Amino acid sequence: MVVRTYQEELSYLEKMTPNCWRIKKGFVPNMNVEGIFYVNDSLERLMFDELKQSCRSQGYGGFLPGMKQIGNVAALPGIVGKSIGLPDVHSGYGFAIGNMAAFDMSDPKSVVSPGGVGFDINCGVRLLRTNLTQKDVQPLKEQLAQCLFDHIPVGVGSKGIIPMNAKDLEEALEMGMDWSLREGYIWAEDKEHCEEYGRMLQADPSKVSGRAKKRGLPQLGTLGAGNHYAEIQVVDEIYNDFAAKKMGIDFKGQVCVMIHCGSRGLGHQVATDSLVVMEKVMKRDNIDTNDRQLACARINSQEGQDYLKGMASAANYAWVNRSSMTFLARQAFAKMFNTTPDDLDMHVIYDVSHNIAKVEEHFLDGKQKTLLIHRKGSTRAFPPHHPLIPVDYQLTGQPVLIGGTMGTCSYVLTGTEQGMMETFGTTCHGAGRALSRAKSRRNLDFQDVLNALEQQGISIRVASPKLVMEEAPESYKNVTDVVDTCHAAGISRKTFRLKPIAVIKG
Repeated sequence: MVVRTYQEELSYLEKMTPNCWRIKKGFVPNMNVEGIFYVNDSLERLMFDELKQSCRSQGYGGFLPGMKQIGNVAALPGIVGKSIGLPDVHSGYGFAIGNMAAFDMSDPKSVVSPGGVGFDINCGVRLLRTNLTQKDVQPLKEQLAQCLFDHIPVGVGSKGIIPMNAKDLEEALEMGMDWSLREGYIWAEDKEHCEEYGRMLQADPSKVSGRAKKRGLPQLGTLGAGNHYAEIQVVDEIYNDFAAKKMGIDFKGQVCVMIHCGSRGLGHQVATDSLVVMEKVMKRDNIDTNDRQLACARINSQEGQDYLKGMASAANYAWVNRSSMTFLARQAFAKMFNTTPDDLDMHVIYDVSHNIAKVEEHFLDGKQKTLLIHRKGSTRAFPPHHPLIPVDYQLTGQPVLIGGTMGTCSYVLTGTEQGMMETFGTTCHGAGRALSRAKSRRNLDFQDVLNALEQQGISIRVASPKLVMEEAPESYKNVTDVVDTCHAAGISRKTFRLKPIAVIKG
């Protein structure tokens, strides 16, 4: 392996616009396309510090720096356009988290890589609005936080309270939110406001291993741990009145509920199982990658198709999981305010996926192409008038939900035409880590973090104290920097901002 100095590395990087850098071919071996990444000044410093650090130590805590990972993805067979890093990009397994890539379905060499989806398949965010104001909630805030904590099972290994047997699980994996609708856990209109209408049709539960199903069976309707949360939030800034009103956001101080979680142990196992299979496939089919974490298979191979069917099943599980927690959150609010979820206007604004691979139609060099889009730690952000977004949002563009970190703001954006052209209709997904979990535990004090939240007027209910340090705002990039970069680059537009008043975590 050629070891280059930091100065030599810089010769392959070029600033294109105030918010966009280009990674030229040659930055890593065998690049088929160039890379790009979006940053502002402070995010740029973080990215370049990471690269500088890796030049010093020739290795970076088990993961390559984000820029190198973007480059390695650009070397995968069948990639088209560019390997794209969004402003929240940071080191991950195989693909950087916040890295998206498109593969041409008509190219027999094109691959699908589980590292381009991630272990928490269809980790995503759902936002519910209410007709409550901050004044309505403030006197009951502590009781409401406790009620939500009591209703939604949280923490590592938490068990769901939605009745499930093996047959139910098979049906949920195949049907997604159609299962939730049939069982009475959601409203019919919830599906309309969900990416893929809450169901990937190519799901095949027979491609999900017995072990994955065993892990998933007790966990349906649970929040889990890590960066997952349920938050009671208040609208504190509206940037685009028209788009906000289309989403049912009428005034500052309006109360919303955000749920952030994924496919739990089931999705993790689907990813783990497929990586084992794909390592063997790569030897058989002579597929070379720069990083063995980028294990992959040809899209059209049996193994590639099996992974996509298993991944779609795990994605359906995640939608059922968020739907089950929506049901529990509605119950908690109805109980506290002694009314019905309907009277509280607890409608789903939207539900987005952050870790998923999907077949989509895009224009590339003036030609329509069918592409497999890997979005890992990134959000689909389709523009106005796109046929795959709900009727309600045809004039505004698809809502994009950007979750903050514990105690920081969250944002709702909308997709743009420019984003469609530059990033295949993709934008950021959240803040993105700046410190590793281990570093966060070493550097931060449990009580300090709790005190800081209390000073901001945020109630917290948490199942595991060490998580508080791992998920503290200091562990993450500034979500406002990330969102402002996407807005300035024109790949999505700010609609409104939410601040948390109560946080429920594993």
